[in-house]
Amino acid sequence: MAETAAQLRIGIDLGGTKTEVILLSGANGELFRTRIPTVRDDYAATLAAIAGLVAEAEAAAGVGNLPVGVGIPGTISRKSGLVKNANSTWINGKPLQQDLSRHLQRDVKVTNDANCLAVSEATDGAGKGYDLVFAGILGTGCGAGLAWRGEPIVGPNGVAGEWGHNPLPWTSPTELQARPCYCGKTGCQETFLSGTGLCLTYQRLTGEKLTGHEIVARAADGNNAAIKTLEDYLDALARGLAAVINVLDPDVIVLGGGASNIAQIYSTVPTLLPRYVFGGECDTPIVQAVHGDSSGVRGAAWLNPL
Repeated sequence: MAETAAQLRIGIDLGGTKTEVILLSGANGELFRTRIPTVRDDYAATLAAIAGLVAEAEAAAGVGNLPVGVGIPGTISRKSGLVKNANSTWINGKPLQQDLSRHLQRDVKVTNDANCLAVSEATDGAGKGYDLVFAGILGTGCGAGLAWRGEPIVGPNGVAGEWGHNPLPWTSPTELQARPCYCGKTGCQETFLSGTGLCLTYQRLTGEKLTGHEIVARAADGNNAAIKTLEDYLDALARGLAAVINVLDPDVIVLGGGASNIAQIYSTVPTLLPRYVFGGECDTPIVQAVHGDSSGVRGAAWLNPL
């Protein structure tokens, strides 16, 4: 291929159900991409699966020893060097970054998958051209990552951007207590702002379980309960993002995950933000991720910039 090895980098996205690899070129973008089912509950097999995907990408490139970045659903502790906070629990407490570097015989960069979203969108997505990018994930869970001029911000505790596990601002104690979270606390933003949280709001209002798609469709058809659920969701999202703006004042907020496809977010939330942002004004752009569910694996590749 015409690209030089210096232009090529490999990204791995270790997801709960799939593990994906991408080969990116600074000149021509995506050159190779494939995914396999995630090997669950087996750490050694996880390392082998990642190594196998890297080998496939290098075979497609025709060169070896390319830079590798890996996004994981957790973080690397700076104190111990071990994985923590991963919902792929079999990698918790493991020296994943060291083991991959040894296995692949090169320095492998590993970070949280939400940070990969932020890096991807800051590099060549909806956050391109902005200095400080806050990238929120509104999916099955609710997380976020930060990028400053295309580089991830991790923090000394490895939890920079862990937006979903703070209580939803300006919410009654009764409502917070009614939303237990898997992390052991109650009222986390994840229990309101994730796609799962949207469905829970509708269920608490009606007693009926629906998917997010069904709720949005019913709202479009004029169903009062679905309309109320969507209104409550958008107001909660505005409160959650206002707290981010009050602390960080990012240049842009990029949203990914399934619930980010709700079109009303981008027309309604900006009008609600001034109610909650300190000072009563807010011009922060709220935009949808350009690369969708590809942002994680793309951002992992861009952990090794050109």
